[in-house]
Order: sequence, then C-alpha cells, then structure tokens
Amino acid sequence: MPAQDPQMAPAKPQRSDARRNREQILAAARAAFTAQGIDVPITAIARRAGVGPATLYRHFPTRSALVTEAFAEQLAACVAVLDDALADPDPWRGFCAVVEKVCAMQVADRGFTAAFLSEFPEAVDHERERRRAEEGIAELVRRAQEAGKLRADFAPDDITLLLLANCGVAEGVGEQKLAAAASRRLVGYLLQSFSAGDGSLLPPAPPLGLEQVHSR
Repeated sequence: MPAQDPQMAPAKPQRSDARRNREQILAAARAAFTAQGIDVPITAIARRAGVGPATLYRHFPTRSALVTEAFAEQLAACVAVLDDALADPDPWRGFCAVVEKVCAMQVADRGFTAAFLSEFPEAVDHERERRRAEEGIAELVRRAQEAGKLRADFAPDDITLLLLANCGVAEGVGEQKLAAAASRRLVGYLLQSFSAGDGSLLPPAPPLGLEQVHSR
C-alpha cells in the first residue's frame, strides 16, 4: 500500500475547520438576528462567532446569503405548516392553524419575521419559497371565504399586518414565556375578528402590566 503524501494530511482538518466555522457563524447569526434584528453589523456577528470578517465573507459573501441560510430551517417549517393547512378539508381550520402556528414560530424566533418579509432577489431558494408561501396563503384565504367562514373583506396582505402586530407584541413584552402568552391572546382576538359570529373563548389573558410596555 503506497505511503500517504504528508502534504495531503492537512486537507481533512481544514475541511473540518471550515465546517465548524460555518456552523459557528450560523449559530452566531441566528442569535444576533434574534436579539438585534437582521441589520446587525456583520462584524458583530463575526466577533460573536469567534472568526474574522474575512472568514465570514468566505462562507457568506452577502448579508442576504447569511440571513437566508440562518433562517432556512424556519422558512421550511413555515412552508410545511402551510402545506398541512392546504391539505385540511376544513378551510377555516386550516387558516386558523397557519395563523396560530406561524405566530408562535415568530415569537420563538424573532429575527425570522424580518427575514421572511424581506426580499433577497439573489437568494433564489428563499424567494421561491416565499412566493410559494404567498400563493398558499392567498389560496387559504380564498377557500375560507368561499366556505363562508372568513370575512369577505379580508385580504392576503392582512397576514403581513397580523405578523407585524404580533412582532410588536413579542418585542414589547420581552420575556419569552410572557410574550408567547400575549401572542396567543392577540391571535385569539384577531381570529375572532376575522370570523363573523364566532363565539369561541379566547386564550387566558397573560398577567401584563404597563411596566412591561418597553420604550421604543
């Protein structure tokens, strides 16, 4: 068996180091985007990841490449929720499930909203999945309205309004568990307002005081 060329030996550790750097960068990016939004300086993400800016840019040449990769899993989960709702024979139940689950995801990972609502033309996969989500939401809205469950003047764009409102609740409350409870309450109110004559009970009111309204 021929002896291994010693010059080839470092190749495996380099690949391992590169993989580890990529994982550290993505973990740091998710944490930074959640804490500070997707406009956080790239240098701050590199510092949090323990790498230099040049290393970060070798893996992710643009901010949009980093953002879309950091939230790829969440976007896929969001699309899966939408697919499940479209497969539900009850259009209103499917619509409510999307609103409830996506808003819960939004509170759990707060940077995701900005990433999802942002346009990244060079990130083909992200844009394709986002368009697919928009088309699926429009279809859900149409079905629920045709079934007479969703008010006729509800527009698919109102989903964006709902997400922005939910984001404001999550950021204003701050603490994760309380933010989740506040989000459920808000979603309960909104779903009742979307449906004519719905008398179902709202989720329990969270113990919120004015001191929890953060100055912006």
